[in-house]
Amino acid sequence: MTSRATSVLLAAVAATLLASGAGAGPSADAPLTIYAASSLTEAFTAFDPTQRYSFAGSNALETQIRNGAPADVFASAAPLHTQRLFRVELVGKPVTFTANRLVLIVPKSNPAGIRTVYDLRRKPVKLVIAAPAVPVGAYTRTVLRRLGLTRVLSKVVSEESDVKAVTGKVALGQGDAGFVYATDARPVRSQVSVIRIPARAQPRIRYEIAVVSRSANKSAARAWITSLLGTRGQRALRNAGFLPIPKAAP
Repeated sequence: MTSRATSVLLAAVAATLLASGAGAGPSADAPLTIYAASSLTEAFTAFDPTQRYSFAGSNALETQIRNGAPADVFASAAPLHTQRLFRVELVGKPVTFTANRLVLIVPKSNPAGIRTVYDLRRKPVKLVIAAPAVPVGAYTRTVLRRLGLTRVLSKVVSEESDVKAVTGKVALGQGDAGFVYATDARPVRSQVSVIRIPARAQPRIRYEIAVVSRSANKSAARAWITSLLGTRGQRALRNAGFLPIPKAAP
């Protein structure tokens, strides 16, 4: 997508949100409660440290919102979770705001001698991944299936509840390798090495965001999303390693 096309897309989405009743912006003395995928921790807190954040696996956050958690905004690492809530009118219409890619990480010491993703098949390794209900866990299984490596699931020693847990275990040497988002490898780059995954195996990782229907501060929530879609918000995401908003699927 060209920079001009991206600007047009962002302007259109922002106009839609504002037309829905967005105000001038969130009130400084009334922070929003933002439920967000754990992979967004660094980007969101750098973009706007004044809000209240709850970071976790998107699947867990979806469940909490279904159970009435007092969130104003929900940002998911997979459209599945926002779209399911939208279908039952628990959030407003979701919009895509960024994208990501998957990588394999190993400890800097690399005790298992992993050089490529295919070494997972050839070597005895302790593999750490996320549970299948977690977006990064589902994306991991997509990669393994596309590469014909599903047998390496027998080498999994731990299935975690979010991507930060996977990253932490590998960084601490409690696993020989783990699949995480590229953005989550950046904060621990002094502790891990990154192994690229072939482009043909990369899943389409899109992040969606929506206003929670029960929010008592919808105007500020819409304004916050509009700001995230704007230049400063997109810059914060790019600085954290996220990818531009992808083209819509054909």
